[in-house]
Amino acid sequence: MVSTPHDANELKRAAAARALDYVKDGMKLGLGTGSTAEAFLDLLAERVRAGLKIVGTPTSERTAEKARALNIRLEELDALGRLDLTIDGADEADVNLDLIKGGGGALLREKIVAASSFRMVVIADESKLVHRLGAFPLPVEVVAFGHCTTAARIAAVTQALGYDHMRPSLRLKDGAVFNTDSGNVIYDCPFGMIADAASLAAALSMVTGVVEHGLFVGLASALVLAGPGGVRVIERTV
Repeated sequence: MVSTPHDANELKRAAAARALDYVKDGMKLGLGTGSTAEAFLDLLAERVRAGLKIVGTPTSERTAEKARALNIRLEELDALGRLDLTIDGADEADVNLDLIKGGGGALLREKIVAASSFRMVVIADESKLVHRLGAFPLPVEVVAFGHCTTAARIAAVTQALGYDHMRPSLRLKDGAVFNTDSGNVIYDCPFGMIADAASLAAALSMVTGVVEHGLFVGLASALVLAGPGGVRVIERTV
């Protein structure tokens, strides 16, 4: 049965509610970007109003704006240093807790914040769990200067890894080139199926002009999945 938007929102809220179990008084939190992360912000704000004391750092201007509207205390990442916990969503996740993120365009700041945290808990509806990453086009953030030449290098490097038919597509929004909060552009790369996420991540990171990519390998500590049958948690075992 296909979920209605109302059902999907309920699942996001259920996953977000379970993630609140990881939040303790006095924590420094990384606050993710996207609709599921926003559901978490709504629930977190309720706890804050009830007396929970936390401070957060946002992964996007969009998240910062919403958090401020909810009266969630924010600080810059550099002021907070090492974070206790980041709560964020994902576009795809596998059972190894490797992720594709960046559908909302915040992948660079999301990865910086995740890498600055002791733990990253990912919240999603169960449709985001896949056997192998890659059906969702992989976002790759690149410097705007000479971005077409960077895209050509991305295609060449990935073709050498066996992704012969992958063609990077420049992301547009409302007919114009999409720019990230950091002023970069994004190429969405439809791999179809990623055989080895770690190898692809390493190869993309070596491409001149690439700022960051949406493969989050080894960063997530737990995956909280909500479905019609309830909420389950997959914890990293290694």
